[in-house]
Amino acid sequence: MKLIKIKIIILILTAISISVSAQSELDNYLVIAAENNPGLKAKFNEYMAALEKVPQVGTLPDPAVAFGYFLQPVETRVGPQRAKISLSQMFPWFGTLNAREDAAAQVAKAKYELFEEEKSRLYYDIKSTWYNLYFTSKSITIIHENLGILNTFQKLALVKIEAGKASAVDELRIEMEILDMEDHIKLLTDQLSTQEIVFNNLINNEDVTDITITDTLISDNIYINHDAILDSIRINNHQVLSLEFQEAAYEYQQIAAKKQGSPNFNIGLDYIFIGKSSNNMISATESGKDAIVFPKIEITVPIYRKKYTSMVKEAIFMQQSVQNARLNKINIIENVFEKTNTEYKDASRRITLHNKQMQLALKALRILESDYATNGKNFEELLRMERQVLKHKLEVEKAVTDLNASVAFINYLTGK
Repeated sequence: MKLIKIKIIILILTAISISVSAQSELDNYLVIAAENNPGLKAKFNEYMAALEKVPQVGTLPDPAVAFGYFLQPVETRVGPQRAKISLSQMFPWFGTLNAREDAAAQVAKAKYELFEEEKSRLYYDIKSTWYNLYFTSKSITIIHENLGILNTFQKLALVKIEAGKASAVDELRIEMEILDMEDHIKLLTDQLSTQEIVFNNLINNEDVTDITITDTLISDNIYINHDAILDSIRINNHQVLSLEFQEAAYEYQQIAAKKQGSPNFNIGLDYIFIGKSSNNMISATESGKDAIVFPKIEITVPIYRKKYTSMVKEAIFMQQSVQNARLNKINIIENVFEKTNTEYKDASRRITLHNKQMQLALKALRILESDYATNGKNFEELLRMERQVLKHKLEVEKAVTDLNASVAFINYLTGK
């Protein structure tokens, strides 16, 4: 009894070790892809470019410097005015720059969520492709094992044929089965090669030549709380978050447009160069003394209101458009989740079903094999049951693959 318990513990620890090793290898591929995938890099550069927009819109306009030379000097008490330098700075209405800066910051946040969306999608594509690689590779292994069983049946059939207890047709049937299996292996090998190319393109790393695939894929079961996942989609999905930030950006654009319709202030000073006076009545200290006129204040009054009203309305309409797009996106993603959740539950049921069916088929196969070895009967039923065993083995692996892919896609939808 103790020996049985020890064996069970060893099997469990082995399964856990395989699962952890497989997950570690998959995580390694995700890191490589995050560093090398060109599509992800493009989204990140878009985000970085949007960040650079913030200081551009939040900075005062450049100050203006003007120089003027009097072709006909203007005579003053202390001498003729020869030239003038003017320096001025325009100041928009209070809060205008902050509103523009806030709008640009929200746009940058929206770009960042699109970058996160691209990364999440890339991770899902890598996981699903890796799971498909596992299934194709595992199918080749299972069919190879099945060929070994068919070869055993072939030897048994030849013995029965030589003993006169079976027809030569039995051996021909097995030969046909073997040819079908070998052809299927070739097809799967071609599919595996294509999937490897797709996977390598996703991670975009020439250093990775051999893709490590686990021998056993553990079912990635998760507890799915339906309402909790829907809440997570509404709160954490990167596409939804991006639209929320866009909506906030247009709200700040409304504020900026309203403030842009307020007066602007222009503050400056003039420096005038004055030549020596010809009037002998002016003292030497006052003659030719330069004059400074300070301050100079100008107010730009936005009289034509139609332009500014249209700018506010444009921002309002765009905000409503993005708001509707966000609600529509949530509805679409929720529909996709419902479909994926159904696929998850179906895959979970199929794992249980085909495991049971496989065990029953194996028992039936042993009985039929024993009967054929004894009296040479029911060979056609023996081959049919052998195909059932193969079918259910493959279906178990397909269900595990589908379940893991469903979990990966649900995680993608919830922004994980």
